[in-house]
Amino acid sequence: MHLFTRGLLSCFLALAAFLSGCTTAGVGDPSPAIPVPVTSAQLRPGDSLTVTLQGVPDPTNNAVTIDDKGLITLPFIGAMPAAGLSTAELSQSVRTTYVQRKIYTNVDVSVSVTERFVYVGGEVQHPGRVVWTPDLTAATAIQSAGGFSLYAKESAVTLVRDRAAYVIDIKAAQKNPANDPKLVPGDSLQVPRSPF
Repeated sequence: MHLFTRGLLSCFLALAAFLSGCTTAGVGDPSPAIPVPVTSAQLRPGDSLTVTLQGVPDPTNNAVTIDDKGLITLPFIGAMPAAGLSTAELSQSVRTTYVQRKIYTNVDVSVSVTERFVYVGGEVQHPGRVVWTPDLTAATAIQSAGGFSLYAKESAVTLVRDRAAYVIDIKAAQKNPANDPKLVPGDSLQVPRSPF
């Protein structure tokens, strides 16, 4: 009997040790602090811009979008970096490039942001781009995408920002707005499907 009890206790301890190592990553675990960018004034991939050239023989308004590599393409100069710059810095860079390449001797350049987006995918009613505004949060972006689908796992939404992923519990964020992070242009939300 003593041997049976010892064997049963050993099995129970082994099972407890095994099960304590089994956790579900991300679900219910607090996500690491989501970094807030220094400024949202920096241009990011996906931003739609208007680059206006004036003081030249044929003034133009060029509608461009910053690609995934952070570049824009302009007439006569081709691709050039834009992501990470402010609109003023990009204006100066475009002007300098046109003058250095002797395309124009004097050109006035202005850059304005026409639209910025975040992306919402997965188990929402209308996946796709959502227009960014300075007060846009994860919960309001999901609402703008039509809300959760019937099969959404609302407690494990993934926010991807600058190639890092963070898990957000939108149910908790709706109850406590302090847990609802503000989004920046280029952020991506992915709503997973619930297994039930």
